[in-house]
Amino acid sequence: MPFSFALLPFAPAEAQAIRLGVVRSPDNATQWSGITTRLGESGLPYCVVDLQKVQNAADLNGISVLFLPNVESLTQEQAIALEGWMSKGGRAIVSGPMGNLSPPGVRQMLRSLLGAYWAFPLSEPEALQPMRTRTQEWVRQELSGTIHGGVVIPTGLNSQAAATWTISDSPPAVVTTNRTTFFGWRWGVNTAASSQLDLAWLKAALTRYGNIAQAGTAPPTTGNCVAPGALPSVAAAPANRGGGAGERGSGGGGARGRVSQSPAPNRQSPVASRPSAVPSRQSPPPSRQSPPPTDPTERVATAAIRPKPGGEPIAAKDAIVMRQELANLIGRVESALLAANAVNPNVAREPGSGGALEAGKKETIPIGSAPTVASASPVSTQNTALGTLQKAREVLQTFPQLIAKRDYATARSQWLQARQSLWNLYPTDQPIAQSEVRAIWLDRGSIVQAGSERGLARLFDRLVQAGINTVFFETVNAGYTIYPSRVAPEQNPLTKGWDPLASAVKLARERGIELHAWVWTFAAGNQRHNAILNQPPNYPGPIISAHPDWANYDNQGRMIPAGQTKPFLDPANPEVRRYLLKLFEEIITRYNVDGLQIDYIRYPFQDPSRGAVYGYGKAARQLFQQINKIDPIKISPSNRPLWQKWTEFRTNQINSFVAEVSQMVRERRPNLILSAAVFGYPLQERIQKLQQNWELWARRGDVDLIVPMAYAQDTNRFAQLAQPWLNNQDIGATLVLPGILLLNLPEINAIDQIQFIRDLPNGGYSLFAFEHFGNQLHYILSRTQGTAQPPREPIPYRQPFAAAASSFAALQREWAFLLQINQLQMTESGRSSFNTKGAALATALDRLAQQPNANNLAAARNSLREFRAQFGIWMSQHSTQNSYQVQTWNNRIVSLEKLLNYGERVVLKRQNSSAAQR
Repeated sequence: MPFSFALLPFAPAEAQAIRLGVVRSPDNATQWSGITTRLGESGLPYCVVDLQKVQNAADLNGISVLFLPNVESLTQEQAIALEGWMSKGGRAIVSGPMGNLSPPGVRQMLRSLLGAYWAFPLSEPEALQPMRTRTQEWVRQELSGTIHGGVVIPTGLNSQAAATWTISDSPPAVVTTNRTTFFGWRWGVNTAASSQLDLAWLKAALTRYGNIAQAGTAPPTTGNCVAPGALPSVAAAPANRGGGAGERGSGGGGARGRVSQSPAPNRQSPVASRPSAVPSRQSPPPSRQSPPPTDPTERVATAAIRPKPGGEPIAAKDAIVMRQELANLIGRVESALLAANAVNPNVAREPGSGGALEAGKKETIPIGSAPTVASASPVSTQNTALGTLQKAREVLQTFPQLIAKRDYATARSQWLQARQSLWNLYPTDQPIAQSEVRAIWLDRGSIVQAGSERGLARLFDRLVQAGINTVFFETVNAGYTIYPSRVAPEQNPLTKGWDPLASAVKLARERGIELHAWVWTFAAGNQRHNAILNQPPNYPGPIISAHPDWANYDNQGRMIPAGQTKPFLDPANPEVRRYLLKLFEEIITRYNVDGLQIDYIRYPFQDPSRGAVYGYGKAARQLFQQINKIDPIKISPSNRPLWQKWTEFRTNQINSFVAEVSQMVRERRPNLILSAAVFGYPLQERIQKLQQNWELWARRGDVDLIVPMAYAQDTNRFAQLAQPWLNNQDIGATLVLPGILLLNLPEINAIDQIQFIRDLPNGGYSLFAFEHFGNQLHYILSRTQGTAQPPREPIPYRQPFAAAASSFAALQREWAFLLQINQLQMTESGRSSFNTKGAALATALDRLAQQPNANNLAAARNSLREFRAQFGIWMSQHSTQNSYQVQTWNNRIVSLEKLLNYGERVVLKRQNSSAAQR
């Protein structure tokens, strides 16, 4: 979460007109004449801000709305100044590739602050479709028109599309948050949009923030915001500054048919250490001399920053990342402490103190206290939790000054000490009442090592002690089944003589754990597994050995792509599909598993720009040639229309097979949970490289759970990977469980990543894998969420309505706790309404949990809608000093809505459908 993201109530000012400031910078210098001409035509009073003079938030005083047209580069100081000004109530309108030439840390900061980012330009002018909704009544149909712009990607929970492009998939053209409006074109440029359309959108956006002053009103000059024409001319920024971007002044962000090469980091790719260009609509010709791409299954995103003690200089981008990381860590620790304190019913509070003590043993931490002014003297309570939090806030405040003084040794030392102290503050010995999926992948190696049902029982005992409620049990691996199958050609030789799947179902049922069969789908072998079984390195596995025609190939005729270890089946082969469906049917009908997880539901990793393409199986080539009259092996990425057809063909093979699996599962076992383990590249990049469109599966209701593999070495990088998935509003009523890689991950980092997930809208988490589940993490989880604690909370995917009621009850406990210690800042009238509406919502959710039906669902939704509508107003005072906390609460309220939507589809509609079939 952004470290000072204030959830302020949004309502246009009625008594005071907008004070509009327009930013001029070297980036828009060549366009400035067009910008000011349009502003002059509008009659709007405005003043001009010289971006080069902005160093802190005070430099923007006196402005209520700041317009940044086509500003592509901000420094660290300017970004922090913008953030500070907005946290005090300032609102922003931006256009074009905003900040795309900034340092990586600044770009990441702007994405959080603005709630969106410019992804890539469109090669042609396209029609704009306004999206008028109940929450965006300022959007009017008169705002439609043709514009040469680009795609704007939402990044925040509160981000909404106010307009879309009328092309395939309807990508966003205008995105808003409660504080920002992001136009997806270069404003004031004739080749982008007409003056009439530019002004219509600007005026409409301004109405969101207050009254527009009448023409002829004096410009609101103040401080650094001066009258138009008062600033001297400024030189335009060099065209190739900052690593290259689209040609300046062209309406679409570059020459027609070209894509801006801005170095924006890939916010979802596991390769977070390497910038990733947005996939082009016209890929370059493949280079057969390029080194092979690395399989994404082998990748773990490196830590965002690896600071070590010493006086080595700290780059500006690293300083921003470090400050964000520390601020977010403070928020996560406070959130965990609040949850733990609220669960403890036996807290006796000291009169007149912000904290509390339990019989002189436990300290209740004042949550969300306002930052104190840094001083040279140490905090008097530095050995207490309160002192640790206070000291961390001081470090946060003094950090920029130390960087400015180039006192890097002190800055780094204080940052490291504060981070370690905060980690030590996590409540690792107190129960957490959290309704969530707590899953773990139980890998083949651990199953083989268990050796028998008795050995497997020890593993399940360990899991139930740690509060794990869902096990993804590896059932099909590298073409082998873990059990004696009547469909598959061979059981894993290392498990012959017993049936681990039958044992696992029995053991899980006895312990109240859900058991989901985890199956490899199109990956049919593994060279590393061959070594374990003493097979030749090139052995393709038992399936392809028995059916050579089922194999898939790359564009070089290789079954296993260069740099990878697994051969794949051809998803376009009807016999392959029948085999897999029959195999999955055997698993869910012979064994009373609770769920099925499809893994490797994709093609191998490819990179067409480097000549690495896969999918040329015999059946695929024949079918594609039959439809399109050309062998796909002859198609080059430079042939855009045919390459698009070839990509869509392969993607549709995966999409249609997921639909077939879903249909089979619903017919055989309607209450079975179907999940998919997926990658989180941005959609278009993922389709080019993996042909995996899991958003479509989620929207169609094919799957119940999406389990993205967000493998990273620290929470900062993990957040960059996982947050877009958790904030994704394009996945329908499907729950998301980010995967956490335990390999080489310190226990406290795992706890920190789990807490990050808990603070966003989510269904829970999944740990990979049991073989890396160490004793220390087991000990912590056993004390915080194990079976020794009060009765288990309902599992969201199994009891979504009960989970919603339980989750809201946990929120109410936190609010009640803060009210009792006088730390929930709220007016008396607001408190009364807050309590009344909260009680009504709790009652509606409880009634729905006890009696799931359409009427009770409608009542719960209405009550939740009313509560959400006023939540920002109730929390406006509290959010001033506790923005992370309020945003976390808002995220958990959004989770309630997701649970209701999921429950409607899975509990009501699916059950009604099953009853009708009977």
